[in-house]
Amino acid sequence: MEDVQAGADDRELPIDLVGVSGLRYPITVRDKARRRQMTIAEMSLSVSLPQDFKGTHMSRFIEVVHERRDQVDMETLPAIVHALRERLEAERARVEMRFPYFIEREAPASRLVSLMSYDCRFMAEVAGAGDDFLVGVKVPVSTLCPCSKAISDYGAHNQRGYVDIAVRAERAASGLPRMVWIEELAAAGERAGSAPVFPLLKREDERELTMRAYDNPAFVEDVVRRVVVDLRQDSRIAWLEVRAETMESIHDHNAFARIVWRRPKEAAGGTGQ
Repeated sequence: MEDVQAGADDRELPIDLVGVSGLRYPITVRDKARRRQMTIAEMSLSVSLPQDFKGTHMSRFIEVVHERRDQVDMETLPAIVHALRERLEAERARVEMRFPYFIEREAPASRLVSLMSYDCRFMAEVAGAGDDFLVGVKVPVSTLCPCSKAISDYGAHNQRGYVDIAVRAERAASGLPRMVWIEELAAAGERAGSAPVFPLLKREDERELTMRAYDNPAFVEDVVRRVVVDLRQDSRIAWLEVRAETMESIHDHNAFARIVWRRPKEAAGGTGQ
């Protein structure tokens, strides 16, 4: 059959990235506590296209995902991207995926256990001789306003917010990114708020968290700074971006803060936590 995509194009315009988006596919992600966790990812897969090619072969993107769906993490995703580049004979390849990830949480007073959902993402790209990998986690938290606490005779306004953390890891001797667990990033985000958020709470838990938040007020500026101070001590992390946003309870707008940090080159390496 005629291969139209492989035909020539005379417009002399290379395409930076072309591929498929909105692809939902079951994958298995490494779980720190239970080794493996099945989830469903929404993916975008793309490659560069030289100026003399008319189109790319869309079916090959799905073939690569299907062949490697059984384990997706910081150590295996680079291989998936390299396979994508080789299969489609491209100079550059990129994979982005977003997926829910569940972590077992124990309520602070009742000790009841439930599953908390976190929005996570992976991004991997290879271009030329270099490659890149990023892992991100969106962490729900509760914050209590320090200003409100300071000026009020009693009480203080609080709100639910999110801490969005993305990191790039240092390289191991193998050349692959060093493993940074989703659970570790989620824990760092929760430590930065006034109090963590739980899916299942009894009255004694609500009391505990309300008082904990009151004793630990935090602006969004405090939240992002706390995360960076926490994670920059981990020698596995080469770069991180932290963005906190709170859905204000007494304002008709949200508040946010963002920090991008990268490890100085002379400080790279060392042992991980």
